[in-house]
Amino acid sequence: MVKNYLKVALRSLLKNRVFSFINIAGLALGIAASLLILQYVNYELSYEDFNKNAERVYRLKTNRYDKGELSTEWAAGVVSIGPILHENLPQVVEYARLSGTSGVMSREDIEFKEEKMYFSSPGVIELMDLKILHGEAKESLNSLYTIVVSETAAKKYFGKVEVVGETLYFNKNRPVKIGAVFQDLPANTHFKFDILVSWPTAAQGREEEMNMVWYWDGYFNYIMLEEGVDPVAFEKQVNEFVADRWGDEMREGESWMDFELQALSDIHLYSNYMLEAEVNGDGDAVFALLFISFFIIVIAWVNYINLATAKSMERAKEVGLRKVLGSQKGQLIRQFLTESILVNLFAVALAFALVLLVLPAFAKLAEQPTSFELFTQQGFWLGLISLFVLGTLLSGLYPAFVLSSFKPVQTLKGNFVTSSKGGLLRRGLVIFQFIASIALIIGTYTVYEQISFMRNQQLGVNIDQTLVLNGPSVRDSTYQEKLSAFTDVMKADANVENVVVSTGVPGRAVGWNAGGIRLESAPETDGKQYRVLGVGYDFVEAYGLEVVAGRSFSKNFGNEEANILFTEKALKQLGFDNPEDGLGKRVSFWGDVYTVIGVLEDYHHESLKEDYDHVIYRLIPNASNFYSVKFNGANTQAVVNLAQEKWMQFFPGNPFEYFFLDDAFNEQYKADQRFGTVFTIFSGLAIFVACMGLFGLASFMVAKRTKEIGIRKVLGATVPNILRILSTDFMKPILVAIIIAIPLAYYAMDMWLAGFAFRIAMSWYIFALPAVLVTIVALLTVSVQTSSAARANPVKSLRYE
Repeated sequence: MVKNYLKVALRSLLKNRVFSFINIAGLALGIAASLLILQYVNYELSYEDFNKNAERVYRLKTNRYDKGELSTEWAAGVVSIGPILHENLPQVVEYARLSGTSGVMSREDIEFKEEKMYFSSPGVIELMDLKILHGEAKESLNSLYTIVVSETAAKKYFGKVEVVGETLYFNKNRPVKIGAVFQDLPANTHFKFDILVSWPTAAQGREEEMNMVWYWDGYFNYIMLEEGVDPVAFEKQVNEFVADRWGDEMREGESWMDFELQALSDIHLYSNYMLEAEVNGDGDAVFALLFISFFIIVIAWVNYINLATAKSMERAKEVGLRKVLGSQKGQLIRQFLTESILVNLFAVALAFALVLLVLPAFAKLAEQPTSFELFTQQGFWLGLISLFVLGTLLSGLYPAFVLSSFKPVQTLKGNFVTSSKGGLLRRGLVIFQFIASIALIIGTYTVYEQISFMRNQQLGVNIDQTLVLNGPSVRDSTYQEKLSAFTDVMKADANVENVVVSTGVPGRAVGWNAGGIRLESAPETDGKQYRVLGVGYDFVEAYGLEVVAGRSFSKNFGNEEANILFTEKALKQLGFDNPEDGLGKRVSFWGDVYTVIGVLEDYHHESLKEDYDHVIYRLIPNASNFYSVKFNGANTQAVVNLAQEKWMQFFPGNPFEYFFLDDAFNEQYKADQRFGTVFTIFSGLAIFVACMGLFGLASFMVAKRTKEIGIRKVLGATVPNILRILSTDFMKPILVAIIIAIPLAYYAMDMWLAGFAFRIAMSWYIFALPAVLVTIVALLTVSVQTSSAARANPVKSLRYE
């Protein structure tokens, strides 16, 4: 019996090749797209899965309030909170604190600028579940001038992993001993490092003070809780403890601080705060793609249901004959379910072939490692089998019941050909398909418009034609003279317009976060949080920043290092809405007093996802973090070559590292661009699958109305008349879909745009253009089928009447 079912099912698929191809190809594309998205989502959700302690580890996020208002949210916060909680709250079984550093590590003639390097306490070994390959890591992180390195770092300097006891030199002059080697961290972790420097090396005799103060920030703190501790209740207990310990001191300064426990596995997708260790992902984007994958597979199933029920009229006589010959309803249902199983099996096989073909390219696009890890998970296969069974039943059961319920007397007389049975469902499913398609196009267009808006918006700062050099880590007492000589020789070149130094550049977070800044005459309780940028002379002019009041730093004036510049927003926080009113005011800054000499127009120091910040400029002529070389665009490579030559002359022992500022600034939008590209691809696939179904449905509907078309042509109807009549049936459900899709898409995209400080307006054309596009695509899809029928000779369709 099963053999017969399979034989008949294969014959039916071969007999209706076009419909079979549309069904199989549509389902295959839907399944392949869903598998690719699942691979992407699985990777994004897999962060920290390698860590056996992840469920008990939390990062302490710091919130600071000034006069009751939230002023700062730090991923890296108070230096002392980790050890204090470990000492005073028994629920904390271990802690780790880390502080970023950088510099040149060298051995003989091998040297590298190390950026992923942290001072760390020993608890990081257990909390990050580091796999120690050689040595004693915990003991090493408790010893002075000792480091723990990754296997990659070990090979980079020594060409081998067994390097315990070897010595490297930090910034050429400080020997550090390698105490242990750990296995490289996987890519799916929010915190990546190659070298850990022992905490005593960072503390240098200040450890007791660092374990007590609450106002030093910039330190990552992680804690591990006992099994079974409720993190919500414990967070409340932490803040009650903090209030008891530092409450009086904080109230005296009219500031407050509390902490949030961030689950280790949540940080990658749900954390975007000041001083993050890495650029994190976007949980909303991940689940938006998961939602699209659901739509794609559902649209593919809808196509199958639509085409199967539409074909039911063609197969009505087959069902009637089978019933006359003794077939029972159950047998007919099994027959048609067999066909559904075959279609889904062929689709799954084709989908896997497509995934294997495009996965490397997709992994490159999504910036994820090419991995088939998803396909090695038992849960994935259980899910896929469940999806296959569910899809087979959902897409095959209704058509099977519809087909098996035909009455043989009616079907053999031909009465069923004019029946509208199943028509309402088909129209409903077509409406669903195009609601999804229109909403996805609106979403894609909105993402594109927002990213274009951010990239093309006037920043208020000139980042073009700017070569930025990472400043030297190895410096001596002659650094100022070398810096002046390097600057002069670079500026002497005709291609170079200016060279300026700074502690930060646009596109990178302003390096210093300073609290307690206030007018000299104001009480200490008026102190506020600001971001501080150290700059050399000509920085304001080189970057084209607009001075709205006063002046910028100038060598024509004496004692400029006692002066300070504010941005407009920073000055408003100081209490002056009019920039002119702030000039000449004396500002208390960490015990020193500075005079405001100028106010700069607000500009976008970081991406337009962030609001204008409260930025203060201090003059630091010998800053060493970044050198900005402003050049003309005609001889870019010549400028790079010149900079490298002079760098090696004046700063030997420092690696020559550079980037172009406009490229680096746009890197901030890379995650959004990647999301937009992936979103567009899969939205396009969803629309293509929907149009495949519409094409097949149009083919059937045209075939059904062939005689009607012939009669209309005989009675004088023109080809445009017939095209209009046939197209109207398809335009009605699309119009309904447009009316439903637009408010749904508006709500979803307005929620997405709420995450941007500077965003586009949801203009009418964002909704009108996708609606028009879908209508045109649908008309073209239908017209391909209807035009041939409209032009056919009516004699052919009426010759047997």
